[in-house]
Amino acid sequence: MTSSASPPTVQGAPGPVFAQGVPGWLSLLLGFLTAVGPISTDIYLPAFPAMEQSFHTSAGNVQFTLAIWFVGLAIGQLSVGPLADRYGRRMPLLVGNVLYAVASAVCAFAPDITLFSAARFVASIGASASLVVPTACVRDVVSDRAAGARMMSRLIMVMGVVPILAPMLGGLVVEFVSWRIIFWASAVYGLVCVGLVLWVLPETLPYQKRQSLSAMTLLTRYVGLLGDRSYSIYALITAFSTFMSFSYLTAAPFVFVQLFHFSPLHFSMLFGVMSVFMIGASQVNGLLVGRVDPARLLYGAVVLSVLGTVLMVGVGVWGRWYAPVAYRPYEVWLVIGAMVIALAPTGIIFPNAMMMALADHPAQAGAASALAGTLQYVLGALAGVVVGQFAATSSLPMAGCMGFGALMMLCMHTFRPALHDVA
Repeated sequence: MTSSASPPTVQGAPGPVFAQGVPGWLSLLLGFLTAVGPISTDIYLPAFPAMEQSFHTSAGNVQFTLAIWFVGLAIGQLSVGPLADRYGRRMPLLVGNVLYAVASAVCAFAPDITLFSAARFVASIGASASLVVPTACVRDVVSDRAAGARMMSRLIMVMGVVPILAPMLGGLVVEFVSWRIIFWASAVYGLVCVGLVLWVLPETLPYQKRQSLSAMTLLTRYVGLLGDRSYSIYALITAFSTFMSFSYLTAAPFVFVQLFHFSPLHFSMLFGVMSVFMIGASQVNGLLVGRVDPARLLYGAVVLSVLGTVLMVGVGVWGRWYAPVAYRPYEVWLVIGAMVIALAPTGIIFPNAMMMALADHPAQAGAASALAGTLQYVLGALAGVVVGQFAATSSLPMAGCMGFGALMMLCMHTFRPALHDVA
């Protein structure tokens, strides 16, 4: 839907959405809404073998549904962001979550992989609203970068709790009942989000700040954002952070289950532990923002991630060619330790880089958040493709791809605009 008309004009400057300061429950609400994307990605992974049998199809066709999900998220975010800048934050969230709920219900009773894949694509388009709009809401209600990064850290904590539990819950569902229950539960989650947006979430974008929308305006807006050096650098930092994280997500099941012989339960526990470290880092970030310059925090976290991936590569090389047989059992613990050092800082990298990317674009926060999110999922999907080209005979492919993402973050930070340099 496109329109070149300007939004309605209201006399007077808009007042703050929350006259007495941003309430603490807003972070909980936005985090719950944003978690739609991560939980929908993770929760059905343990169901792949059961879906393959149920649909009488190949493992590749089932795995392709995950790629379809990522493609839909990337496309949907590009569309939802400008719509949120034109029509406000609540309407895209309502429509998106209704679409997600209905499509998830179709996934639940789909008789074949073709209908399932089509419904999964539609669900991802709907879910993209919950990935874009909450971040724009943060920019709407908080203009100060330090306060915004602090709020983003709280949001990450909330949205991170659900993905910790998602793989374990999905595994339990597949173990005791049908995999289709996962998608009925997803439909209910979407309906709960609709209710929260209807009755709890206020509109954070006043009419005076809404942007016109047309095909040419949309193209110009995205080109302008990409041409903004500050925005592009920090958006790419979040994207390469996602590349590093998705390299881990794609390779870890093969590395730890096939190479290090973890049971599915033990792997789920490891997945949860890694998520706890990332969420913990985001809360440390929330405590430090305001006391330490966000650019300094970001640089320190990026350097720490680079160090962790270098250690992972070193451990992989040692384990594959130089480790005595008697010491091979210790390799897994060294890999896990280095992985914590590499991944935990993403809890600091994401909120600071995202708020710096959005800082100079308050009137286009929806489009700016959408473009950054699209870059993240495009690079995340690319990470999955690259890692999938290597056999899981060692931890080196995972370490190498994670290292590439970390080094690219460091390169991006090196070319950041002088305006954000640490004094």
